[in-house]
Amino acid sequence: MIFRQLFEEESSTYTYLFGCEETGTAVLLDPVMETFDRDLAAVRDLGLRLACTLETHVHADHITSGCKLRRATGSRIVVPPVQGLECADQLIEEGKPLQVGGLTFRAIFTPGHTDHHHAYLVEWGGVPRVFTGDALLIDGCGRTDFQSGDAETLWHSIHQKIFTLPDDTLVYPAHDYQHRHVSTVAQERERNPRLGGSRTREEFVGIMANLGLPYPKKMDLAVPANMKCGDCPAHVEEETHQIGGKSEQGIPAPGAPAVC
Repeated sequence: MIFRQLFEEESSTYTYLFGCEETGTAVLLDPVMETFDRDLAAVRDLGLRLACTLETHVHADHITSGCKLRRATGSRIVVPPVQGLECADQLIEEGKPLQVGGLTFRAIFTPGHTDHHHAYLVEWGGVPRVFTGDALLIDGCGRTDFQSGDAETLWHSIHQKIFTLPDDTLVYPAHDYQHRHVSTVAQERERNPRLGGSRTREEFVGIMANLGLPYPKKMDLAVPANMKCGDCPAHVEEETHQIGGKSEQGIPAPGAPAVC
């Protein structure tokens, strides 16, 4: 399998590129509008054909390039079930894996950051890898104060779904604000300052209720655009690019737990 971890600087978003060497097909997980050209070039430079884009959830901090990539390549848009989202070509949900060439994406329903959030388990070379989206981050987790988020639900999703995976499962988040790339289930279970070690559910709910983060400045543009798989007017794309950088998105100081 071909694998690339790609980074978008403004929203600190990781996009993941998966390629099947046998069939030449590729998948982009959580693509970002601003990096459309880079991502498409990466697929083509590797001699691959983009079969589909895949989303962990409807994002509030950036616009997906799913629709733009579909127009350019004929790729399909695959998303978790979201009420009112009708632009997708295919739904993915727990118990119904997505198969692209020799690649298998096993969906894990992990609500809490949003009510429809999914993580994806991908195994190759004998090593399990979980792509946790905004649910579980390295030494942190995603916010639960908008888009039907709920801290107690997120606690259960992570402890019952992600932390029950094998210790050596590699954890790849959708964001990192300190240039970290990968963790493991064992590491997050043991030392995640919000969710790991001896931290209780009640303590976690209290932490999430008192983060004091500002309202996401791109959300009012990004969420409606993402409900259309990124099919939005050019001025909306430009406005989201102009609104806010890292300093305006509640990004923690170095050494503080990451938040998205």
